Amino acid sequence: MARDNLVYSTESGRIRPAEAVTERPKGDGIVRIQRQTSGRKGKGVCIITGLDLPDAELAKLAAELKKKCGCGGAVKEGDIEIQGDKRDLLKSLLEAKGLTVKLAGG
Repeated sequence: MARDNLVYSTESGRIRPAEAVTERPKGDGIVRIQRQTSGRKGKGVCIITGLDLPDAELAKLAAELKKKCGCGGAVKEGDIEIQGDKRDLLKSLLEAKGLTVKLAGG
């Protein structure tokens, strides 16, 4: 009997540890929007960082921004990626929600 397949034991209870929830570092309250092309074959994306929201609310905000911009995007590691250079539109949309927004990078 291999111990790799053991899930529960009467001696010690649950064997496999529960998944740890990874916490993102807290930001300074400023949402930053930057344009990035590296590793994307020249295609530009806008990366929105500094949002201190739970994953569910982050996904909901990303879906709303993608609809208003009319483009695709994703949520990766606590950041929102929106395809294309839509920094000015994203800034106005996020400021309308009451967030402090800065355009980062060049």
